[in-house]
Amino acid sequence: MSFWQDRNVFLTGATGLLGSWMADALLDQGAHVVCLTRDWVPASRLSAKVTSVRGELEDVQVLIRAINEYEINTVFHIGAQTIVGTSARSPLSTFEANIRGTYNLLEACRINPKLVERIVVASSDKAYGAHDKLPYTEDAPLQGRFPYDVSKSCADLLCLSYFTTYGTPVSITRCGNLYGGGDLNFNRLVPGTIRSVLRNEAPVIRSDGKFIRDYFFVRDAVGAYLRLAERLPGSGITGEAFNFGTEVPLSVTDLVAHVLSVMKREDLKPLILNQASQEIPRQYLDCTKARTRLQWSSAYALDSSLAETIEWYRSYLG
Repeated sequence: MSFWQDRNVFLTGATGLLGSWMADALLDQGAHVVCLTRDWVPASRLSAKVTSVRGELEDVQVLIRAINEYEINTVFHIGAQTIVGTSARSPLSTFEANIRGTYNLLEACRINPKLVERIVVASSDKAYGAHDKLPYTEDAPLQGRFPYDVSKSCADLLCLSYFTTYGTPVSITRCGNLYGGGDLNFNRLVPGTIRSVLRNEAPVIRSDGKFIRDYFFVRDAVGAYLRLAERLPGSGITGEAFNFGTEVPLSVTDLVAHVLSVMKREDLKPLILNQASQEIPRQYLDCTKARTRLQWSSAYALDSSLAETIEWYRSYLG
């Protein structure tokens, strides 16, 4: 029997990229999935089989009600304002969603200890901020400076505070840059590049193309989240943060070149705007801790993952 059979799972951020794939995986393994839904997103790939609770992370009473009424056993907190440009334009709404939303959720879980047995909270590699020593390991200081990065540093520390003070059964994920079918934020590199190519247009690179990142396939991330949750609560797992990624850092231009190669459109030359701001030049992860404590490692190759992603957008965009 699946670990998830008949478990009541609460999922935030379910209309987004990772959340929609998480919902599918949990449903496939027999879980009862309850999703917090702020906006109706017609194009989201979120399954109609989930139970939808309408409300916002900023409303703690909605969270308390959902956890109680649906007798939630497991929480995946993925919901956040994730767009760097949006956070720069509107830091307050980003802080409200990412910081207040996180402590509201942790508090709703804390006051229901007989129900909630495990909580996985999505932080980000951006929580580390800029460091000279790379790749990041989990003991690197959390020193975000820009609004989005700061919001993730804070959310991360809030989880550690709740664990240390109240014994809240929480663990934290710090992932690289996610990509995959269902990401409708076309200002992001992978979906934006694929859409440009499908339109027979040159892909646009906002930065100088030299920024280094970990690019992490969404189905790989789902496996990482499930593996972590299945080990909770546990010694060396609860109250800990885990890096998840491929450990294969790529520049922006390298990733675009991979997309163009898979799509057989190397004739399209990227337009490099060199206009990016509030971005950290080099970020990539060391995942030794996840390999040793969780026996997890990345399972998907870049080009085959991109091919699957491209086919999703080819179908979606017609």
